[in-house]
This record gives sequence, C-alpha cells and structure tokens, in this order.
Amino acid sequence: MSSDRGTIPRGSAGIDQQSWAEPTLPSGRRLPSAPRERKPLLIVLALLLIIVGAGAAGLLVTRMSNRVAAIEVTQNVGQGRPITAADLSEVQITADSGVHYVSWSSVAAVVKYFAATNILAGTLLTPQMVSLTNNLVGNGRATVGLALKDGQMPDDLAIGQTVMIYSTATQTNSCGAPGQQLAADATVLNIASGKNGSGNTDVEVALDQADAGRVTCNTANGTAAIAITSGNG
Repeated sequence: MSSDRGTIPRGSAGIDQQSWAEPTLPSGRRLPSAPRERKPLLIVLALLLIIVGAGAAGLLVTRMSNRVAAIEVTQNVGQGRPITAADLSEVQITADSGVHYVSWSSVAAVVKYFAATNILAGTLLTPQMVSLTNNLVGNGRATVGLALKDGQMPDDLAIGQTVMIYSTATQTNSCGAPGQQLAADATVLNIASGKNGSGNTDVEVALDQADAGRVTCNTANGTAAIAITSGNG
C-alpha cells in the first residue's frame, strides 16, 4: 500500500546545499575596546613642571627688573694712581647681589679719589678700592714720569714695585756722574706705552723729593734706568 507521504530521498538534488555564512555585526559597530589605563602620576608630574617653569620665569623677570647701575673699572689702575673718568663705565647688576658696589650716581665723586690697590680691568668698583689720599706718594714724596727705552727697565716691571733708579750717562755732567744711583726707594705708580708712537714706555714713580731733581734731569737727557730692588715681587 502506497503512502501519500512523500519521502525526501537523501542527496536529493531538489534541495540546494547552502553554506550559511557567519553572522556579521551591523555596519558601523566595532568590538568594544579595553578601557585605557590612566596614569595619574604622569599628570601630576606634568602639572608640577608647568608650575615650576612658570615660577622660574616669573622670578627671572623680577630679578631682571630689579637692577641698578654700578661702576666698573674698564682699564688697569695702579695703586696710588688717581682714578679718572676714562677708567670707569656704567654696568647693570642685580640689586640683591650682595656686592658692596659703588653706584654710578657717585661717579663724579670717585674721580677725585686714588686707587687704594691695584685694580684690574673688568672689576666692579667697591668702596675698599679707593682712597682719598695717594698712599704710595705720602708726605715728603714726589711723583716723576720717566720715558724709558728697551734696556732701561726690566721686562717684568710691575705697578706697586719698589725700584732703584740709576744714571746711564757716559760722562759726568750737570745731572750727575755715570752709574750714579739717583733714587734708592722709588715706587712704580703706573706703566703705559709711550705717546705718539715714540716707542718708549712711560713709567710714573713716587720717590723722595730730594731725589726728584736728579731723576728728572737724567730723564730729560734719556739717561735714567730702573732696577728692581732685590727680593721685591
């Protein structure tokens, strides 16, 4: 007896063998990402750097605006030498530098003083460097200028040294005898190149007034020479 129910034979061609694709996410959607790890320490450090940088910049601006005019020595000034306006210039320094500077407003008074010690070029002037009196000349001393050639002075002659002055004349004249000691205790006040390209070296010394005449006479004749006292630096 035949059955009304049809049977579907295996492998029947009436049914397509479909391979079903994997389900896909709707367009525009992504898989959820893992939450980012926050680093609060880095944030705090960055904020601290910003604050410190701003503070340093503010302090620098404050210091730059808190500057004063002081006196700087622009060329070497020997001990005992009068200080001139040409020796000085204006320089800006911080008011709270801790240096006992001389204000530029006092420059007119400073040029009436003498150098109390050897002052090197580029030095900020302080009150201890100046003196109202020439402590190298002193009472009973005179200042004499010598125009010396090579061979009439030591190469290492320096300001502040105690020197002796001799005659280099070849015969006795009104200035004295050959080889005569003209001054036994002269102090070098200044050394400078000769003017007008003379090739001489101008040396200013302080010596006893009794010796000034002989030294001046020999200097005028070009017969004065300087020797450094033994043991004197």
